[in-house]
Order: sequence, then C-alpha cells, then structure tokens
Amino acid sequence: MGFRLSKIYTRTGDKGETGLGDGRRVPKDHPRIEAIGEVDTLNSQLGVLLAGLANEGLTEVLEVLTPCQHRLFDLGGELAMPSYQALNAAEVDRLEAAIDRWNEELGPLENFILPGGSLLVAQAHVCRSLARSAERRCQQLNAVEPLAGVGLAYINRLSDLLFVAARLIARRQGVAEVLWQAAAKP
Repeated sequence: MGFRLSKIYTRTGDKGETGLGDGRRVPKDHPRIEAIGEVDTLNSQLGVLLAGLANEGLTEVLEVLTPCQHRLFDLGGELAMPSYQALNAAEVDRLEAAIDRWNEELGPLENFILPGGSLLVAQAHVCRSLARSAERRCQQLNAVEPLAGVGLAYINRLSDLLFVAARLIARRQGVAEVLWQAAAKP
C-alpha cells in the first residue's frame, strides 16, 4: 500500500488550496476538487445504505453494492492523481450485468416513482441522485481537463444501478413503490 497519513492536519490548505497526487496545488473549488468531493459524498452516503442493507439482511443487494464503495474510492484516487488508472471496463460490465439481472425480475417501469416507501429505498435514491451529481462534476472536469479511463461510464452506470437497486429493495422489503401523481389540472 502506498501513502499513509501520519498527520491529519497539515495547515497547507488554510488559504484555499489543496494538493493533488501529482504535486500540483489547486484551489479548493477547482473542478477536480469539486468532482473528488462529490464522489466522496456519494461514497459516504453509500456507506449509510450498505449499513442499512446489512441490518436488514438484504445480502443480494449488499453483495453487489459493497464493491462499488471500493471502486468509488478508486475513482477518487484517479481524480486526485490524474495519471493513475484503477477502474477498468470489467467493473462497468459487472454493474450492467446486475442491472440486467435485477431489471429482468422487476419488469418494465410503467410509472415515475418517487424516493420513498422505506428508509432504505429512500437512501438508495439519495445515493442515485448523488451519483448523478458526481457525474455532472466529473463531466465539468472532463470539459476542462479530459479524463482518461472508464470513470465517467462507471459513475453513469452506478446511478442506473442504484435506481434499479431502490426498486429491488422495495420488492425485497415488500413495500410499494411511491408512484408520482400529477397535479390536478386547473
């Protein structure tokens, strides 16, 4: 294993800059730091979801999503160290296979659904929306500094997986999906 943090605070960021793995210093609101932050937020919320899945015994979903937390950490590493590549196409394929498998069981979506029904379903949707936010931040960075590798595809597919996972969690918990109801026409 590479670097270890022996000291948590360094005071080097007190004036609004932070260091990247390649030694560059950038402002803390640089698109790269924004992308790293969104991926980190998603990873933290995914941890909440994983803890809930473990408590509820939803091992099937837990087994598919647990590696995603590690891959998000890898993506953060890629963002922090621009020449570093950790993710590969097999990870995207793994997410697609899970989406296809779960969608086959769930069947087609016939209505818009809202986040809710249970805490775990809602948390899966929080993670899905954060994945979309992280994807937008990564795309903003990509427009300024093109990203190599499959990180953009991975985060896009992860948001799709989290949507399907929310539906599967509802099914496994035996709770109805919250269907969107259009406002009454005036």
